Amino acid sequence: MYQPELKKIRANGAELAYFERGSRDEELPTLLFVHATGFHGRVWDYHANALGGHHIIALEQRGHGRSENLSVDHWRTFGEDQAAFVDALDLSDVIGIGHSMGAHGMIDGAAKSGRFARLLLLDPTVSDPDQYPGDLKAFFGDELHPAAKRRNSFSSPEDMRSRMADKSSFPLFHPDILTDYCRYGLEQVESGSYRLACPPEVEAHVYMAARSNDGVFESAASVDIPVTIVRAMEPNPVTGPDFSSSPTWPGLVNLFKQGRELHWPDCTHFIPMQRPDEVINLIRGEISAWQDDRQP
Repeated sequence: MYQPELKKIRANGAELAYFERGSRDEELPTLLFVHATGFHGRVWDYHANALGGHHIIALEQRGHGRSENLSVDHWRTFGEDQAAFVDALDLSDVIGIGHSMGAHGMIDGAAKSGRFARLLLLDPTVSDPDQYPGDLKAFFGDELHPAAKRRNSFSSPEDMRSRMADKSSFPLFHPDILTDYCRYGLEQVESGSYRLACPPEVEAHVYMAARSNDGVFESAASVDIPVTIVRAMEPNPVTGPDFSSSPTWPGLVNLFKQGRELHWPDCTHFIPMQRPDEVINLIRGEISAWQDDRQP
């Protein structure tokens, strides 16, 4: 099992943390994992451990994990960060695996940088174009998104896990991934207690800017590499969308020059946490396809 090494680099005006496994190999692609809002790079440990032998990087986006604690008011920033990140590391033949907001940013990142070879976008947060640009701050008025009220004090990672285990979609998480989410999503403070590495206020600002980036559609149309979208369950027609349903506009796949979509109607938005082994198989398929493309 390859142990991840924490590294940091300055890109696009932010200090970005990332976890690296393995070393570059001209015969194999680099796998770049990018997490969702409120998560961090170590939620990919289960997937990375199953793909040992590859050069694997799990990026922590600004405001998350061990990256610089900067707030985000426009989602184009995430794509700019990803493009600057792969350029700063001089990566090539990158297979990008992004989830939710991380997948949204990956579309812009691939449009800005020619270093991506293929994309696997797990339920990218890209809504219907009619909803852009949308100022969710106006919807909430002087209040922040409810994520700002998240509990932010725990006695230990085990305390966090016990509190999360039966709430929301967490019961559907693979138990190892839930453990990693709690273990590496906290930072210890001087009192000996723990707080979230992604401050609730930062997470709230990210959600409130979710419909700021209408440029993502132009980016999608300009990306000319194989792109696979995995779309989760449709929103409930009665209660409407929630955190468990897919935020992905069904028409998104048609914007890509080489796009295909897999619809998993019985899976929640938390695809890589709920169905990690199936995601690993998809990644292996992307690696095989990359290798086939290189054959003379």
